[in-house]
Amino acid sequence: MIRPPAVSGRFYPSEAKKLALEIQQYTASENKKSLVRGCLVPHAGYMYSGHVAGAVYSAIEIPALCILLGPRHFPGGEAMAIISEGSWQTPFGNAQVDSELATQLKQACPFLREDRVAHQREHSLEVQIPFLQQLNSNLRFVPVVLATNRYQELEALGHAVAKMKEAQNDQVLVLASTDMNHYESDTITRAKDQKAIDRILELDPRGLYDTVQSEDITMCGVAATVAMLVAMRDLGATQAELVRYATSGDITGDREEVVGYAGLIVR
Repeated sequence: MIRPPAVSGRFYPSEAKKLALEIQQYTASENKKSLVRGCLVPHAGYMYSGHVAGAVYSAIEIPALCILLGPRHFPGGEAMAIISEGSWQTPFGNAQVDSELATQLKQACPFLREDRVAHQREHSLEVQIPFLQQLNSNLRFVPVVLATNRYQELEALGHAVAKMKEAQNDQVLVLASTDMNHYESDTITRAKDQKAIDRILELDPRGLYDTVQSEDITMCGVAATVAMLVAMRDLGATQAELVRYATSGDITGDREEVVGYAGLIVR
């Protein structure tokens, strides 16, 4: 089965040459790339958050195998949904799902359910694929989208992801996709986002989960980020780094209602 793109031509260019040029602009860097265990990137339209995602991608080596965790923004489908076969179509061609790793992850985390419905309209992972394809033409990936806020389930997923990464001799990138606070002023959004970012920098999944709830931070991918952080702690990660932060107001000039975007890497 081939999953057709849901937001090509809207969130990113539908023409391969234009898409390649745009990604090159976002990822142009003379800095040495490093191997990392995980990363966090935003998923808005490229014109808004592509420079934040690109700053992360330009700083890291992209392995051939990635586990992608993101939110499910739309109703319909399972609360913890994985696709374990087929490919995803992009302007660069089809990106292949790694069936073996996806099947193993399902077995390791009993909360995961095979479900294409949850993925068919979702953009949080789709917008990452062209970046990853351009930076590693041999890309294979496992897509998981989440619509649950049950910490026990997210923790179980994180433990399972860590086991999969260990089994692959660490040659897997664990990527969490999220935007930060939504539709408040730039000042409020930056203050709220800093509280969440502080917990991420401390590699503190439970602290992030509690802070987002207690501070009313509308971070759409908190579930994916929590699962990623659980995996990172299992794997012995010792450092997280904020690569870039911005809000939509930096692009539009509107500071009254913004969305925050953070890009981080975990070593």
